[in-house]
Amino acid sequence: MSDRTVFFVSDSTGITAETFGNSILNQFSIKPRHIRRPFVDSVEKAVQVVQEINATTQAEGRRAIVFTTVINPEVLAVVEGSLGLVLDMFETFIAPLELEFGMKSNHRVGRFSDVSKDRNYDERIEAINFSLEHDDGQSARNLEIADVVLIGVSRCGKTPTSLYLAMQHGIKAANVPLIPEDFERGRMPSMLQPHKSKCFGLTIAPDRLAEIRNERRPNSKYASLENCRYEVAEAESMMRREGIAWLSSTHKSIEEIATTILRDLRPDRLIY
Repeated sequence: MSDRTVFFVSDSTGITAETFGNSILNQFSIKPRHIRRPFVDSVEKAVQVVQEINATTQAEGRRAIVFTTVINPEVLAVVEGSLGLVLDMFETFIAPLELEFGMKSNHRVGRFSDVSKDRNYDERIEAINFSLEHDDGQSARNLEIADVVLIGVSRCGKTPTSLYLAMQHGIKAANVPLIPEDFERGRMPSMLQPHKSKCFGLTIAPDRLAEIRNERRPNSKYASLENCRYEVAEAESMMRREGIAWLSSTHKSIEEIATTILRDLRPDRLIY
């Protein structure tokens, strides 16, 4: 069903509509074409999007799917008048909750509507800057304020996990690679010793690691399967000796890895 198109229409960024919509779509064995249309905050813009939805529906011979988080009733009415199957995500959940709570919602548009007064937003920016500064072990400064320090061999997924933790959860995440010199010494980098309680390890299947490294340095010793097997085995042995929890990134998404780390090291960040 790759010939099916799904629209995510919002009067803000569209991230909420796309994230929740994708969670629902993942329950079906389909690979539809995705189109996000953010900042649809006027009737004129809504008319343009509806024209696109209608043209797509007619061209494909089946209704386009439309996930929407539009708040403005006039704009929403235009979107709902399209030929697509419109799923109003706010109406589905907010209306029953208004009845349950006995109050009207504030109809706030989007997650980022007033970032100048949002302390959580500031914390995320600080965490992103911290994670960038402490990527790949390039700085040992201020590790005492890190929430998490990820360790593992090069290219096992530390950097994307660090940035995801920072952007989504405001976690100050540093990451430090384990290199052959560490294995020869038989101990973790000295910068990590005072912070072992914050460390979490990532590992990866050697054959998958070899694939990833070959994309960066083809036919090198660094990317050879033999070397990858050696580094992964040594890293896992070191983490086991040091009593550091770790998991394999081979078959796990960044979201799953991040949630596991939060559960084990910062369970308070799973409570909002």
